[in-house]
Amino acid sequence: MTGRAIRAARGRGVAAVLVLGVALTGCTGSGLSGESGENGSSGEGSSASGGQGTSPLVNPDGTKPGLAAVSSDKDRAAARELIAKVSTKGRGPRTGYARDEFGYAWMDTADGVPLARNGCDTRNDVLRLAGREVMFRTGSDCVVVSMTLHDPYTGKDIAWKKAKAAEVQIDHVVPLSYAWQMGAARWGREKRQRLANDVLNLLPVSGSTNSAKRDSGPASWLPPNKEIRCSYAVRFAQVALKYELPVTAPDKSRMIRLCGG
Repeated sequence: MTGRAIRAARGRGVAAVLVLGVALTGCTGSGLSGESGENGSSGEGSSASGGQGTSPLVNPDGTKPGLAAVSSDKDRAAARELIAKVSTKGRGPRTGYARDEFGYAWMDTADGVPLARNGCDTRNDVLRLAGREVMFRTGSDCVVVSMTLHDPYTGKDIAWKKAKAAEVQIDHVVPLSYAWQMGAARWGREKRQRLANDVLNLLPVSGSTNSAKRDSGPASWLPPNKEIRCSYAVRFAQVALKYELPVTAPDKSRMIRLCGG
């Protein structure tokens, strides 16, 4: 081989290494563990540190995973502006409330919400949306049997297996009982079914944390992870606005304060 040929071969080898390096850099992450900002950087509207979730301000339909912190001044101002649009009223009685008033649990036939009628129940839809390293039951592309979940409410990772299903529960951000007391008792059944199965109103979290929340509004319960409390308030407001649900005055006041108001 001539000197010129050797130099050319070496040049091609270096170029190949550079291309491979770029490709490997661009393939880190699962694509479900977090979302970057609109400009592709980790600035405003981006995922939380470590890529563990998505800011609700860039996820208005809830179809991206997790719940990342709202941290920049600009985003917190946008959060307060959104929360300010929510109306208020007093909390009504719980009389007549039953989970079945919102349809049977995790129905796939609640028309008008994302992921409806895709052949997979709502619970499994939410698990596979938020989970990493998701494994399905043999022969199924729906039933999740194990995964790693970043719980936004505690800020911790959960190695979950279906054998201990209750370790991860699906939280209704706006609890169904709360919605009932704030006006859903007068809705038609189909609208109640949408609220119960809309991914905007659903987050997979640790079972113990979800149990502690019960049907509380933000004035009386907040996620233990302080970093995402403004994000939680934003998501609560997004659900309330979509379904034209008021919140109590103390809840709204607390939500605004959580975002720096």
